[in-house]
Amino acid sequence: MNFFHQLPPSVLQAGAIFLSIIIEALPFVLIGSIISGFIEVYITPDKVYRYLPKNKWGRIFFGTFIGFIFPSCECGIVPIINRFLEKKVPSYTAVPFMVTAPVINPIVLFATYSAFGNSFKMALLRAFGSVVVAIVLGIFFGFLNTANIQKENRIIPHEHDFSHLSQSQKVFQVFVQSIDEFFDTGRYLVFGCLFASIVQVYVPTRILTSISATPLMAILLLMVLAFLLSLCSEADAFIGSSLISSFGLAPVLAFLVIGPMLDVKNILMMKNYLKGRFIWQFIGIVSLVVVLYSWLVGVAL
Repeated sequence: MNFFHQLPPSVLQAGAIFLSIIIEALPFVLIGSIISGFIEVYITPDKVYRYLPKNKWGRIFFGTFIGFIFPSCECGIVPIINRFLEKKVPSYTAVPFMVTAPVINPIVLFATYSAFGNSFKMALLRAFGSVVVAIVLGIFFGFLNTANIQKENRIIPHEHDFSHLSQSQKVFQVFVQSIDEFFDTGRYLVFGCLFASIVQVYVPTRILTSISATPLMAILLLMVLAFLLSLCSEADAFIGSSLISSFGLAPVLAFLVIGPMLDVKNILMMKNYLKGRFIWQFIGIVSLVVVLYSWLVGVAL
């Protein structure tokens, strides 16, 4: 106890903020990890392909909204998308799924609702933003750029086959996969919570105010921040809610929408499976749509 008394008040304050954010977020990360483990063991890309609509528009909307009942954390979404593409799921279905699945699923929406003080508005704005981005991407890759987006010399991922396991072994594997997912995403959560607590305590308010005075700069800044932090979508809302008083609604909305779509780990995984041309097109379209959407929401509200 004497050790804590010797610490500066600012360090104790940052520690308290850090703990409060992480304690709020951990249950959602745990639930999301269990769901991710269940999907890894029980649901395969060929099962999804079986239910694909026949026409192109139907497939774009299918890819956009199937994430509501087929959720996946963005930490492992790229290998899943690669498996879909291997199963001949078209890019204009797979890419919209890649951007909405980590956002529109019930766990993330409820986490967003809770993080912002039981705010349906914030959860709906975040979900709608991801849907808008997904549809724009689906139209682009369905009608304007129909080339194959996979690398020819890509490294084929090791695909786990759980079909031969007994029911009890499958349940055990669900927990094994969930534990791996939990610890993998937990490290990003800890870093994000630490960063948010340091910003709140040590960054002078006048600096944040000067940035927030120009909405476009604030939006771009938080988009870059979301990219660098690489937070899990089950936890990033709690970081976003801690920043809203400093930056405002539109920048935090941009942070929440783009975070699950573009981050450091996702880009590194994309480089393994997908063509560089696709990656640059993806980054450009997502960034532009998120900026426009967030700015328009900020103006309207």
